[in-house]
Amino acid sequence: MPFVALGIEQLVQWKYGLMGAVGFTLLSFGLKAGSHNCVCAGALILALLLVPGDD
Repeated sequence: MPFVALGIEQLVQWKYGLMGAVGFTLLSFGLKAGSHNCVCAGALILALLLVPGDD
């Protein structure tokens, strides 16, 4: 299972950069530790990266 999480994290970092990796790390750490603040922060970062901008 850790290999799957590492693979997903690498995919997110490749597609969304450093902030994607930070968001995924916060999300996965928050789920493991039971910290709602980390889960919310990680989900918010990932959601903001998925929203299209005004280019």
